[in-house]
Amino acid sequence: MVMGKISEFTQQDHEVIARDYADLREAARKRCANQKELDVVQKAFDFANEAHKGVRRRSGEPYILHPIAVAKIVVTNIGLGYKSIVAALLHDVVEDTDYTVDDIRSLFGDKVATLVEGLTKIKTVLDNEDKAQQKSMQAENFKRILLTLNDDVRVVLIKLADRLHNCRTIEFMPEHKRDKILSETMYIFIPLAHRLGLYGVKSEMEDIWLRYKEPEAFNEISEKINRNINDKDKEINEFIVPIDEALNNAGFRFEIKKRVKTPYSIWHKMTAKGITFEQIYDLYAVRIIFDPEKDTQETERDQCFHVFSIITGLYRYKADRMRDWVSHPKNNGYEALHCTLMSQTGIWIEVQIRTRRMNDIAEKGIAAHWAYKKDGFAEENESEMDKWIVKVKDILVSQDVSALELLDMIHNDLIKTDIFVFTQKGEQRSIEKGATALDFAYSIHSEIGNRAIAAKVNLRLVPLSYVLKTGDQIEIITAENEKPKREWLEFAKTAKAKKIIIDNLKGERRESAKIGRKMLEEQLEAIGYKLNNKTESILMKNYGIFDSKPEELYFRVGAGIIKLGNLQEVMLRNKDRKTGWLQWFKSKDGKKDSEYIITDKDSGDHKYVIAECCNPIPGDSVVGFLAQDGTVTLHKRSCRVADKLASKFGDKIVIPEWEHAKKQNLSYLVRLSLKGFDRIGIINEITRYVSLVLSVNIRSFSLTTEDGIFEGYMDLYVNETGELEKLMKKLRKIEGIQSVVRTDL
Repeated sequence: MVMGKISEFTQQDHEVIARDYADLREAARKRCANQKELDVVQKAFDFANEAHKGVRRRSGEPYILHPIAVAKIVVTNIGLGYKSIVAALLHDVVEDTDYTVDDIRSLFGDKVATLVEGLTKIKTVLDNEDKAQQKSMQAENFKRILLTLNDDVRVVLIKLADRLHNCRTIEFMPEHKRDKILSETMYIFIPLAHRLGLYGVKSEMEDIWLRYKEPEAFNEISEKINRNINDKDKEINEFIVPIDEALNNAGFRFEIKKRVKTPYSIWHKMTAKGITFEQIYDLYAVRIIFDPEKDTQETERDQCFHVFSIITGLYRYKADRMRDWVSHPKNNGYEALHCTLMSQTGIWIEVQIRTRRMNDIAEKGIAAHWAYKKDGFAEENESEMDKWIVKVKDILVSQDVSALELLDMIHNDLIKTDIFVFTQKGEQRSIEKGATALDFAYSIHSEIGNRAIAAKVNLRLVPLSYVLKTGDQIEIITAENEKPKREWLEFAKTAKAKKIIIDNLKGERRESAKIGRKMLEEQLEAIGYKLNNKTESILMKNYGIFDSKPEELYFRVGAGIIKLGNLQEVMLRNKDRKTGWLQWFKSKDGKKDSEYIITDKDSGDHKYVIAECCNPIPGDSVVGFLAQDGTVTLHKRSCRVADKLASKFGDKIVIPEWEHAKKQNLSYLVRLSLKGFDRIGIINEITRYVSLVLSVNIRSFSLTTEDGIFEGYMDLYVNETGELEKLMKKLRKIEGIQSVVRTDL
């Protein structure tokens, strides 16, 4: 983010630098063990301040404010020690000045030099805009970042702090660069922060992502949160009073904090479940943080449940919302007891029960594990983190997985949730949700997986495709002559199982590719298409093969990895995509934007297509991706597929703007989900109102009713978002309709 501009600092600049560093120094003082460590922090600041002298960021502020801010996140949000604070202050010196890693080593020692060198390598590859040598340099870059997990995880933690501050100041970046950074952040850095237990960092990044990807939704939700806090604050305080008195009477030393869901978490729940803001009942949370009694036989878990018994004696709790992450901590070490209680005023409030140690781990993640390890706490949860890092290393060192496939594997591993199962001997193991008995066999040992023929789950014989559930006890049955089969890839879920199966099938790869090509030719011919470069390109794009040759497509079809049941749908979908006009603003000289008109026929420059995954319509905030054939594919900015593409192909991003759709007489398909109270004639009223009064063309309409409640969806064609918003507002006024929300098709 350096502008490369050198200028004299003003007196005001120096005052701002002094103020920000004073804040950092105060935070560092609480973390440093002695004055000697604090002196090293001072030395690092003096060195970095001199190295970045006169240099400003795009925002115009002195560049040194960035490393100061990163160092403050490192100590305040993540809780790292003085060497990490020093490395954060120095993290851009080697990249942006004439100083070398050897200079850092001679002044600050080997460990700080190693951290700075790791950060410099990451920055170099992330900022590298020369994509000529590889189809996805970004995927290779993330591979290098994650490899540092095995050297010193502090490099990744400091990089997360650096990314958080860059997100905080993202408004000063060009729009195409902003989209690239936000998409990288959502696809890799946010899941990584979650996996490392940095909930504060994760939540702030998510909110920044939403603010720029869906600004209207962010502002609307934020306003509603603020209004609700003002309305409900008194009720929540009244809810807390009896809890405070009861815990005091029981002799607990504790504090109670109030929390409201973040705008992103609310938006995500609304879009994922197709509900309105008003339908989110766990908007508020109360956090009880207590100091456990040490001179007692009661464990921390026992004392958490003691608190639980006290508060559920005061309020009724929702049984299906009970979460015991004390007995079974999350993979990132998170421990707490969650329950949702009904207040006396009729609102649901989530209560989180944590000890002081649990709270530190919840806020500072892996860094807190290290701190408590020194104090002699059990290492069980940290060993889960270590197991994950080892697993990541196994994936990273694979020579047979392309960089893009690897990035997807890491992303999927970061976002998955785990369940707990037991071996035949009663040993507890964690495995990802949705995993099968075959995945469990491979998690024990590759040879057990290769020779598996069936399993016993809870003493009952089941096939290898059986999907495991929490609490299952599994015994794998093997046969000496058994070997992996292609059909196993249909139900293997874990990256480890899939990789071992594919490795074992490699000997049959050429034969599989021949079979796959023939299958494609025959099935395409049956629906009126020929296998050629165009159809290969369509299919590879549809099945997520971005950086390989067509032989990879043939192999996956022949090996049964890709099913062709939706082949006709795929081809028709690509045939029927709409094309039209849009404006594209792209910086040519870095100083000002030049305007281009992109059209499918009149200008001959580009054509655009509407992405089927999110179906943006005129008025939606969109981002485009330029394909080799000159086609620009439009996605909603908040589309998960767009984040995935931008995290891999940041150099292909274009920033389009809609022309007025009615000039082109184009209409776009959207889906509205409806819920409400059933009554005679309501369906006729809805359809008549939409078709006759609003003159909107309905493609399909489906409603189901049960016990007087109806729920369903309506697919219809509109010209742009303004028309859609007007329609939704009118529908909400129909008697009986409780909610109308736009959802994915």
